Amino acid sequence: QVQLVESGGGLVQAGGSLRLSCAASGRTFSSYVVGWFRQAPGKEREFVAGIRGSGGSTYYSDSVRGRFTCSRDNAKNTVYLQMNSLKPEDTAVYYCAADRSLFLPIMSVSYAYWGQGTQVTVSS
Repeated sequence: QVQLVESGGGLVQAGGSLRLSCAASGRTFSSYVVGWFRQAPGKEREFVAGIRGSGGSTYYSDSVRGRFTCSRDNAKNTVYLQMNSLKPEDTAVYYCAADRSLFLPIMSVSYAYWGQGTQVTVSS
């Protein structure tokens, strides 16, 4: 069983930056793939970024590639999402999710464990 807790959300002006953290319980978290998703009001949850456990390879959606960076510190059981050049359309609740997988799924149904979410609001 893995428990995830996100933090780092808040209100920021367009062009600003935030760093989200996803802290996990469990001694084997380093082997889990972690995905970041977001959901804006009235919209479906969408994949934003992800990082594999072994090797730490990453993948990003087209909407955030070049602006967001996903990383992990396995010693701290924490995954980060550095968000730069934020835009109003990035406003959403951001969730981290984890699963045992050799791949990096982009579908939310592929993840068994979810955090509670953290609100990110970007003002224009």
